[in-house]
Amino acid sequence: MALVLFLLLLPSIFFTTEAQIRDSNISLGSSCSPTNNSYWLSASRRFAFGFYPYGNGFSVGIWYESIPQKTVVWTANRDEPPFPADATLLLSTDGRLVVQQKQGQETLIANASFASSASMLDSGNFVLFDSSSDIIWQTFDSPTDTILPGQRLLPDHNLVSDVSETNHARGKFQLIMQRNGNLAQYPLDSVEQEAAYWNTGTFNAGDNVTLNLDSNGQLYLINSTALVVKNITKKVSVSGKLIYRATIDADGIFRLYSHSFNQSGNWSIEWSSSNNRCVPKGLCGVNSYCTLMDREPVCQCPLGFDFIDQGQKDLGCQKIYSADACTRKSKQSFDVYELSSVTWEEDPYATLQELSKDDCREECFRDCNCEVALYGSARQICKKLKLPLRYGRRRLGGRWTTFVKIGTGVRTIVGGKGKKSEVRMDIFITGIGSLTLAFFVLASSGIFIYRHRIQQSRRVSDLRDNGFVEEVTLKSFTYEELKHATNNFTDNIGKGAFGTVFRGVISNGKKIVAIKRLEKVVAEGEREFRNEVKAIGQTHHKNLVQLLGYCYDGTNRLLVYEYKRNGSLADFLFRSSLKINWEGRIAIILNIARGIFYLHEECEIRIIHCDIKPENILLDDKGYAKIADFGLAKLLMPNQSKTYTGIRGTRGYVAPEWHRNLPITVKADVYSFGIMLFEIICCRRNVEADVPDNEAVLVNWVYDCFKANELEKLLQEDEVEKEKLERVVKVGLWCTQDEPSSRPSMKKVILMLEGTVNVPDPPCPTFFLAPHRPYLSSAENNEV
Repeated sequence: MALVLFLLLLPSIFFTTEAQIRDSNISLGSSCSPTNNSYWLSASRRFAFGFYPYGNGFSVGIWYESIPQKTVVWTANRDEPPFPADATLLLSTDGRLVVQQKQGQETLIANASFASSASMLDSGNFVLFDSSSDIIWQTFDSPTDTILPGQRLLPDHNLVSDVSETNHARGKFQLIMQRNGNLAQYPLDSVEQEAAYWNTGTFNAGDNVTLNLDSNGQLYLINSTALVVKNITKKVSVSGKLIYRATIDADGIFRLYSHSFNQSGNWSIEWSSSNNRCVPKGLCGVNSYCTLMDREPVCQCPLGFDFIDQGQKDLGCQKIYSADACTRKSKQSFDVYELSSVTWEEDPYATLQELSKDDCREECFRDCNCEVALYGSARQICKKLKLPLRYGRRRLGGRWTTFVKIGTGVRTIVGGKGKKSEVRMDIFITGIGSLTLAFFVLASSGIFIYRHRIQQSRRVSDLRDNGFVEEVTLKSFTYEELKHATNNFTDNIGKGAFGTVFRGVISNGKKIVAIKRLEKVVAEGEREFRNEVKAIGQTHHKNLVQLLGYCYDGTNRLLVYEYKRNGSLADFLFRSSLKINWEGRIAIILNIARGIFYLHEECEIRIIHCDIKPENILLDDKGYAKIADFGLAKLLMPNQSKTYTGIRGTRGYVAPEWHRNLPITVKADVYSFGIMLFEIICCRRNVEADVPDNEAVLVNWVYDCFKANELEKLLQEDEVEKEKLERVVKVGLWCTQDEPSSRPSMKKVILMLEGTVNVPDPPCPTFFLAPHRPYLSSAENNEV
């Protein structure tokens, strides 16, 4: 049917092409140059072909002339130097498309000759015709980094990314339409199957599959019989008001963009091959690994390494310690540095089975050839490697540990013989002078700090007279300081029931922080502020977000927290295409449990969090979970066990006793933890509307699966041991019992999760005995 439709449309396609040829015909002898800003336009003036500014000169290419961005979609001779201003683009009288320079140099643009005419078509395709009006060359057959609607990426053809947004030379990444029908992304320097970092999975689709983009914004693969092999994206629009392009960007991500002719805004991303910008292999050079900071990819070096070029950190890292002392029998000592949750390309020279983590470390330490060892905890595998390392990136919850052998001493080489150099008198004198200067600077700083603290002491004394908290040990900021740190509160990174959180920079731009501005100051913000400073100032735990300072300035109440670049647990569970594996999720659950246990039983002032949910769990660079926002909690003095207060928290996580006007104890947090535990192991919200009715309420579905002995339905993974899954599920079911006294303490929760104590089968939750009890829709899953 598709083939018949294609044949019926064929005459209209040719008619359209002929019309475009007549409207934008370029005859032999036509030329354009950058000096007079001349170029060849398509009939509708949508596209232009000619010179565009590039570097310190000009390049020949195709761009959107009808939109403000003038986006370049094709570049000729992209790896060649820019042309000078005196160059001329010419369709010569003998039918060649060339660039001529006054020095007599001539550069061929099209790999064709004896053309009779040319045309810049409205599709974005620049074509050369022979005397019979047949196409003998076209830019659509040799794309650079972009395909346009109506264009095909043929088998064995590729798109290659630019170096950067302003450098259109060939970059690091490619998208290949493979002969077997699979569309895949690779680093430019490798097409080995292991190097692919994205593909369509259409490995056996046939020899003549092509990638296509249509005018509705749909990317799809089609074979030679016009059969659609795979729809990569859905249709974005059928109104015809949007234009589209699909580009492999300089960061290695393949994206579909749209733009409206009726608006002056930028291109919008409709689809991307990955939402994690560290996924492209080779983004960071040898011996370096990619990590996300503020969702931006950043290249980092392991300990003992430094960047090859500080100005181009993506070139990779090199050792800053001496060569292998093991083989040279030197006295230099070595150590092994441990790097967690980072994956690399694996090319081991030796693989050892059934080793413990410590044994793997020791094996590499003793082996003179081993520079790096990778340890996989799941199968107890130890892989020994030599440098360089490639394709490194941090993965939260990753199962691999990297051991890097580094030197712990410093060796000075004289004349290449490895002898210790003698102490030079000029260095000695310089050192003494530096120490003297440092002493005076330190003394001056001490006097300044002393005076500053006297002033701060007076300010705190004034606050004490107003009934403010005593023993404030945090850094005090003025409102103007925090206003400056947040660029006038412009970078909003979150909003809660009591205030808005902004990203800020303090310590002369050296430290990124999260600054929470409380907004309900008159009604309840001041009381909450006092409680928060008093409680958080006395809490210190590795699974709690640290409070660094505060602002108590007139009516302005602000809190300064440490900043966690990886965002919240909710981002990874519900909004990221990159999922945390089972072991990583269990580690996060234990991190959270230990943090809550500290709040309930170990800190000086017992704290009920009252709003445990994934949005309030932040992940640090190592993947450790830290509890945030516990300053909104109701505080318990040591002699108190319960408190009465209005409902707080978030719908779906609030314990039943809140709705019954019963006393609120630490068991309210246990209930919320149980709900979140199910969300973490199932990677979904506790209430969802677009699932079968029996799966809509997660707690109900979990219990159904538990009673039916079908817990595997809850997970996407197949490798999770049934005993481990069952233990975690039973802990969650105990935590979500309706009766607070039936719920375990957080200490017992930790012991059960660790397997230290037995977990009995939980009773049927009360809500199963009340079938008409209403539940909240996902739209209502918000704060109350």
